[in-house]
Amino acid sequence: MVTKSESLATRANKVFPPVAQRATTLGIVKGEGSYVISEDGNKYLDFASGVAVTNVGHNHPLVVEKAKAQIDELIHGGHNVLYYPVYVELAEKLNELNGGNCKVYFSNSGAEVNEGAIKLAKHVTKRPGIISFKRSFHGRTIATTTLTASNSLYRKGYEGLLPSVYYAEYPYAFRTGLSEEEEVKRCLDSLEEVFHYLIAPDQVAAILMEPVQGEGGYIVPPAEFIKEIRKICDHHGILLIFDEVQTGFGRTGKMFAWQHFGIQPDILTLAKGIANGFPLSALVAKAELMDQWTSGTHGGTFGGNPVSCAASLAVIEILESGLLEKSVEMAEYFTEKLSGLSSTFTNIRDIRGLGLMIGMEFVQVDGKPDAKTVTALKDKALEKGLILLTCGTEKNVIRFIPPLTVTKEEIDEAFNIIKESLEEIN
Repeated sequence: MVTKSESLATRANKVFPPVAQRATTLGIVKGEGSYVISEDGNKYLDFASGVAVTNVGHNHPLVVEKAKAQIDELIHGGHNVLYYPVYVELAEKLNELNGGNCKVYFSNSGAEVNEGAIKLAKHVTKRPGIISFKRSFHGRTIATTTLTASNSLYRKGYEGLLPSVYYAEYPYAFRTGLSEEEEVKRCLDSLEEVFHYLIAPDQVAAILMEPVQGEGGYIVPPAEFIKEIRKICDHHGILLIFDEVQTGFGRTGKMFAWQHFGIQPDILTLAKGIANGFPLSALVAKAELMDQWTSGTHGGTFGGNPVSCAASLAVIEILESGLLEKSVEMAEYFTEKLSGLSSTFTNIRDIRGLGLMIGMEFVQVDGKPDAKTVTALKDKALEKGLILLTCGTEKNVIRFIPPLTVTKEEIDEAFNIIKESLEEIN
């Protein structure tokens, strides 16, 4: 029995399990651009973007137009049964964006496409091992939970997991206090230790990494580290997989984050912002690898859904029509404003990121992570009409993920709420 006075959150708690942790109790009925409207009619500035999904803003007119037009033509065909235009067109476009000589496989979610990536790597190399990185996040299925190393809670109750997975250190010089050069050496040494003590490199199928760690704290590694990982993979015949589920489709100011580092992975996984909210993910890999993937050894019912593919083509069109360049300008503007807060609020110790993927880390006087302030800031900002999310393995980082369509006026609005909130909680 539902009463009109019950909120969406109250009703949801009666029919959903607690397993899906919620960032807010907000009930939303409409979204447009950088804003969402709650069930009680209040307007909120959304700097979470559905966790980096609505990269071109809520209900972008072109995305809506293309999706509606596709619904009139074909809603589902089944990519294991039929071919259809937008399915092929999107794969062609993703191949082009990744330099050509690639092939594409579509799935539904980031976790699913990451599973596909390690299946491909194991199938092609005939090797058992996968190396991931500490503080990483790659999904919540059994396999991707194993690959994830950002929170032991994700594993609790699900052990044992996928075998032959090992972990190396990911550069985080702010936390270790080392110079960038020293930190790169420390992390590369940890990888050599994995090879020396745990698994020989000729038994490793792939190294899986986020080119910018997301849930781990919006950590941007030195370019030298990424380049050295590429060299190590090439030397040992190991495939390099980039998980760009969060960093893809303009989030870092380029179409894909790998473009910042001057190297390209063998296998690339994409989801989240790919279709601005329609379920879709893509595995993009070198054609020479994909051609070895035996027919029938991988599949799925809903991958490459026509409506999702149409929405993705619209997203790419929007990004290529000047939005990428504009988002870089907005990122610089926002970062500069945020940097000014550190002189007043001394527990703000680091502001970092690429493009509109910005992290602000809080640390106590004794140098320990300040998760208490971060939680208070998130909650106070929500009271004032701004939706924020946290990240970092110690939950002491606020992550700013506004849509790439965000304006200076909206950034100013968000900044004023952040500043007011900090003044009230400090």
